[in-house]
Amino acid sequence: MQDHHLQPERDVNPWYPFDGPGEWSLAKFLVENLLQTQIEQFLKLEWFKMRERPQFKSKDELFYYLEQLPGCGPKWQCTEFCLKGYKTEQPIHLIWRDGLEVVKQLLSNPVYANHMCYDPHRMHLLFMTIGNIQSDVRMKATSHAWRCVVFMPTPKFIVNLDYQTLLQTCLWHKCVDLVCLKLKIAACVGEFMVNASANRCFCFTPLISHITDLPEQLMIACVSKNLSPVTTATQKEFGDAIPHPPCNGVDTYELICKLYDRVDPWDLYNFLKEAKKLHLSGWVKEAMGHKLDLQFWSQHKHVGVHHFTSGVSHVKQMTGREHRDIQRTVVPTMWGTVIRAMIDFIYLAQNPVHTEASLKAMSTALSDFHDHKQTILNAEARRGKGGAKDNFFIPKLELMQSFTHMIPHKTSRQKDFETIHLFKLYTLLASSPVSASGRASNDPLVNVVSMEDDEVTGPEVDPVLAWISRVNPDAQRCLHAPHPVRNHFLKGIMSDDARIAFNVTINPDFKCLTVLKLQTLYNIVDFLQALHHYFTIHNHGDLNMQSSQVLFSAWFKFHIQLYSAFHECTIMPSQLLQAKPPSSKFSYGHCNTVLIQNNRSSVPYVAQVQAVFQLTTLPIKAPALNQVLAYVQHFNVIGDKPEPTTGMWRLTCSYLGDVLQPQSRRRCGSILPLTDITHGVELIPVYNTLLPKEVDSSNSLEVFDEYFLNNFADKELYHTLAVAFGV
Repeated sequence: MQDHHLQPERDVNPWYPFDGPGEWSLAKFLVENLLQTQIEQFLKLEWFKMRERPQFKSKDELFYYLEQLPGCGPKWQCTEFCLKGYKTEQPIHLIWRDGLEVVKQLLSNPVYANHMCYDPHRMHLLFMTIGNIQSDVRMKATSHAWRCVVFMPTPKFIVNLDYQTLLQTCLWHKCVDLVCLKLKIAACVGEFMVNASANRCFCFTPLISHITDLPEQLMIACVSKNLSPVTTATQKEFGDAIPHPPCNGVDTYELICKLYDRVDPWDLYNFLKEAKKLHLSGWVKEAMGHKLDLQFWSQHKHVGVHHFTSGVSHVKQMTGREHRDIQRTVVPTMWGTVIRAMIDFIYLAQNPVHTEASLKAMSTALSDFHDHKQTILNAEARRGKGGAKDNFFIPKLELMQSFTHMIPHKTSRQKDFETIHLFKLYTLLASSPVSASGRASNDPLVNVVSMEDDEVTGPEVDPVLAWISRVNPDAQRCLHAPHPVRNHFLKGIMSDDARIAFNVTINPDFKCLTVLKLQTLYNIVDFLQALHHYFTIHNHGDLNMQSSQVLFSAWFKFHIQLYSAFHECTIMPSQLLQAKPPSSKFSYGHCNTVLIQNNRSSVPYVAQVQAVFQLTTLPIKAPALNQVLAYVQHFNVIGDKPEPTTGMWRLTCSYLGDVLQPQSRRRCGSILPLTDITHGVELIPVYNTLLPKEVDSSNSLEVFDEYFLNNFADKELYHTLAVAFGV
């Protein structure tokens, strides 16, 4: 299509290679209603001599145009399998798509044209994508950037139960070999493909990783369960702090060949017997128990984070989201070096961008874990069905030793073509049962799979909407999509450097409040004093005498939105922060904590937002007075270094008056522009004494003496605090 005269308009013409909706509807009508000979006769009618012809002059050119469209995707196929000498209860049918055709379809899809990069990348089998698509787009389920390439059969063989797994493993390898056959050829000799901008590229498709659970990893690597599937470590070496050499597929293949020479592989009894000779194919809650439940229950509630009102020790099964919510607060809650080291490693490993420093930090965190892991065994906190265990024979621990060698960073990618990329697995389907000719498949199994595809796919995905809105905005109204990330940078309140956006509702929760009413509503005894100070520092001290005449609007909540700390052009979902006044449920109000940076402080500091408001009636107009403001109460940092066990800064409430006399002291507060806030943060009480019965999530930010500034509240904050505070 390089010579097509509409080629320059490809990025703005959604009907390409047709010139518009009229020509596309004509092509669609011809293909769906006429035979190929009739299409050829139609295009040669005398009628066209007096009128403008379509872009396609013949049936062959029309079908060539249709083949360039990315919409339908590779066809589903059905292949019957059998294993020599072994029968099954039902016929074995493999439902699959050609892996190479899936790669071509993804690479050529113009929806991802603005999200492509062309450094060497790799792909993943069974559920497949291409690494050229930017990770922030690729890893969103709503982007539908993954394609299902095979539905793996799991037949029942009519043999002894001891041999079922072996035969199913053999079938698995045969099926995957068929699906990836052309991909393996393209990995060796290359293949010409058309990319999303209609440029022809010579591509190689090496297969580098398969992300799966441990049993399937062992099956793919053809090793027994007491060996690592990725290194040469044995079960007794899983807990070592020493990286072991990688498991070499060539060595495993040589062992299989030697075994094949000695024993007939279809003599299953003797084959399994000889293969075994060659090795071929919750302690946190125990340590803390009820005490841990109370501490999780007492922590301040945040919007978007699971609050474990019944504790965590009783839970037998958890979702991935619950695991993430627990790991956000488990370090300051349990206050232990070994736990902190493991969570540090997890957060660092999940960085979307890696550097030499981050890889070094990962190695250090894992070393710290191994240096202190004996404390877990000493406390008998690692337990199994038989009671306490005295070892760390855990396959995942051994796997972690390989992470720093497997994760690439920018400099190595520039120097070496053979980079390694790890992919997360999103199981979603995106295809259509209708071919380019408009006819469905004749195989009922294929049609069932394709119908399932249609139920979870369609035009309602973010990259598609972005593409449609760019090339044909009018058509966007015809589509419906999941709720997108709202961009507050378009109409929100901007920070001075335009890197942070804020949003409050057009209609405030309270209007026309006087100073006295606002002070009473929020129980802020020094609000008037803080307001006078704000007037004075902004050169409007003359308003102090008129403050009783000023009216206010107030909001219970606001949104803050940031750019990603890792990808400077990526806008993150907004964070909802609350500043609700006292109520029967929250006697001190429901108010979140934030990080603040302004010209009056050389370093960021932490404060709790007690009220968000705006002055609505002023005798003068001034930028400092007409913006949305916040009344905050401050926290002081304890010491000049983070607490060594948790790696977190310890904070205490800032008071005026005699700190040792609770009745005479009061919280230190001030008024500042809302735009001085840089991030929402989380404070976790320092649980160094028995938890009082009256403490719960509604008052935990007011009754404790000290708090941890939680680094692990989210991964963006984890990086931000490392930069701001050197944590």
